[in-house]
Order: sequence, then structure tokens, then C-alpha cells
Amino acid sequence: MSALARYFNHYGIPVAGYDKTPTTLTAELQNEGIDIHFDENTEYVEHLFAAFDKERILVVYTPAIPAEHAEFVLIKKEKYKMQKRAEVLGSITQQFKTIAIAGTHGKTTTSSLMAHVLKTANINCYAFLGGITKNYNTNLLLGHAKDNENTFVVVEADEYDRSFLTLHPYIGAVTSVDADHLDIYGDIRYMHESYTLFTQQVKEHLIVKKSVDEALHLSSKKNTYALNNQADFSSKNIKINEGNFLFDVDSPIASMQNIALGIPGAHNVENATLVIAIAQLMGIESAVIKQALQSFSGVKRRFDYRIKSKEIVYIDDYAHHPEELKAAIGAAKSLYPNKKISGIFQPHLYTRTRDFAEGFAQSLDMLDECLLLEIYPARELPIEGVHAAMLLDKMNIAHKKVVKKEDILPYLRSHNIEVLLSLGAGDIDALVAPIEACLKEKHHLK
Repeated sequence: MSALARYFNHYGIPVAGYDKTPTTLTAELQNEGIDIHFDENTEYVEHLFAAFDKERILVVYTPAIPAEHAEFVLIKKEKYKMQKRAEVLGSITQQFKTIAIAGTHGKTTTSSLMAHVLKTANINCYAFLGGITKNYNTNLLLGHAKDNENTFVVVEADEYDRSFLTLHPYIGAVTSVDADHLDIYGDIRYMHESYTLFTQQVKEHLIVKKSVDEALHLSSKKNTYALNNQADFSSKNIKINEGNFLFDVDSPIASMQNIALGIPGAHNVENATLVIAIAQLMGIESAVIKQALQSFSGVKRRFDYRIKSKEIVYIDDYAHHPEELKAAIGAAKSLYPNKKISGIFQPHLYTRTRDFAEGFAQSLDMLDECLLLEIYPARELPIEGVHAAMLLDKMNIAHKKVVKKEDILPYLRSHNIEVLLSLGAGDIDALVAPIEACLKEKHHLK
């Protein structure tokens, strides 16, 4: 949503918006001249809209807005033009060659890395990203619209509410189809059906992970990629050297050796393999691809190093699904095999916590120590019997406890912390800066 707000604002269109809570990102948008408020204020909306002709107003919303939200109710009642975020993104992308990255995990990092490769190759492109890419410190990359036919736009194709079916990409990719959003789909079969429909809308090149092809039984023409597996594009010989991941790729176009990746984790080697496949299918040279992969700094809240010193390591990650937790914790364990790995996790959504409780417990058991915050509800009402203590009971590690947000900093001050991960997609991000400051003060770091 914020990338769309920035896009319209960049082109001089007045933009205002509502969000549930203030964040660093909303503060940045306000500094860019976008009016944002945080309370359900129908009088504000009426006053705001009075300055414009009704037919010139477009209200963009996401399914995260509850149906009973006072402003949402007013806008529907007054019959203002409304479109879902995905519809608006679909309309914008129609004028360009779209590269759409779909999948239950890995979309943000992969699309950000893809955009960085295009920028490094001097290919005219836009990008609407789901996180703040560190190389550009934004989630919106702008190109110039002089030659739309040869201009690319990189987007994340969101499966929630079948949003990605508004896209008809020139190049489409699917990173994973693990069960998620069962509150919408009810059954994984219907989620897989949606992904299959998405793949059928790809115009030129379809690239999917080998396991995705096996799960969906795709009949359409495609290329596959995988980590240490037989696929069209396959990464192998993965090594860790002084915290850096090095690997080779077998490719039907041009195999590559000794690739250095600027971000850690075997899961990111897999994401990079997909990006290499897309880039090679576009005709980008290997030397340019290698340069871009090595210079990529990552995305905020995606295995985001906040402190990296001999005394203490603190990493923040958006992981909110069992597979994402497994990837983040696994990356930390591979990089710091002789250190104690502590984690603070905030579950996101009652339905997701209920549906994947066993998987969450297994992934969190990879930690040496786990602090659980209460569930972040987002758009949902509580479900009886679904809470952090329920998750805690399913975990087997010895060092685990449910904590309140206000108890986190005192705990960190009084306990031995070697490697710390903060994990989750709710408002745990508001704790990141205080945790960083607390640990720096504790260890006398600047």
C-alpha cells in the first residue's frame, strides 16, 4: 500500500490514508507529504473528500481492513469508487512488461533482488516491493515511462484473496506453495488451484521451484529451479566463507561458478537461483548478474542485521509462517553454530496460529531459548483456546516463556544473550529499535 501511495504522490496526485498504528514507514510517508491518520474518523474523511469532485476520488483498500471499520462503512455507503490494492497494481502494470514473483515465502527478497539486477544492468524498470530494500532505502523504484514496451515492472504477486489473478505478467515465478491463508481458502487444494490459474496467465516465461511443479502438476510450459536438486536451473556447491554464502549454478543458458551472495541463508541462495534464471532468460550477462548478487544488501526486516559484533549479534526478521521461521533460524544456526540462539516471536493471526500450531512449535524448537509474545490479531477477532500459551505447550525446548512487550528489555538486560532473533509480522517491529539500543548499551557498543 505504501509503495502505491508513493507512486501516486510522485506523479503529483494528492494522497491521504489510514493505518492502524504509526510506524517508521508511516512517518516517512508523512515526511513525503502524504496525510496519514490513525483513528477511525469519519468527519476527517468527509472533510477531506469535500475538497474534490466525487468522480475524481479513488479509495484503495486491502482485505486487512475490517468490514465494520467506520470509515470503510461510510465510503461504501456514499458509493465512492473503491478498488482493492491488487486491482490498482494490476492496472498500473498493464502498461509495462511485468515480472511477477508469487509464492507463500520469499516474494519480497526475491523481487527486491530481481529489481536490483535490472537496475545494475541499466534496464529501465519500476518496482513495487513488500519491504524496504536497503540498497535504495525504499519500497518503490521508479523508471522513466518514455518507452513502456521496453520497460519492466517488478511486483510481488500476492495470493491472499486471489489478488494475484489481477496480474497478467510477461514473466511469472512461483517460489513456494506451502499452506497459508486457510482462513480464505479453507483447503490447500483451493490455494493450489489459484496458483495454477496464476501460472496460466503468464505470457512469456514461467519459472517455478521444482517442488512447486511437483505440487501443482503444471501442464503449461515452464522452467524449474532448485537448491541441490535436478532442475533446469540448479544451485550447488554451497559454502560459507566468513559469513558469506558462495555457490555455483548449473544452467541451460550459461552455468556460473563462485557466485557470492550479499545476504545469508540457504533459502536466499535458492531465491538468487530464481533471479539468475529470470535474468538469463532476459539475456542479462553473467558478469552483471554476479555483480548485482554480491552488491545486494537485502531488505529491512528480512534477516536484517541490527547488531553484528563479537559480543552480540541481533537479527530482525519478518518470518510469520513455520517455513519462514525454519529458514531464518536455520540460517542463524549455520552462521553461528557455536553460539546460543535466542528468539522473540510474535505470532500473527489467530487462524494462522491455530492452523499451523504444530509447525510453529517444531520451528521454534530449533531455538535454544524462545520468548513468546501474545498473538497479533491484525484483522481478526480472538478464537477461544488460541493464544501464545497454547503454542508454548506444544514446544519441547527447556527455555521458553510467554512474555509481555514491556518485559522484553528487562529480560535482555538480565540474561546472557549471544545471538538474538526478533521474529514476526505484527507490531513487533516497534520493539526493534529499543532492543537494538538496549543491547548496544549493555555491551558498550556505539
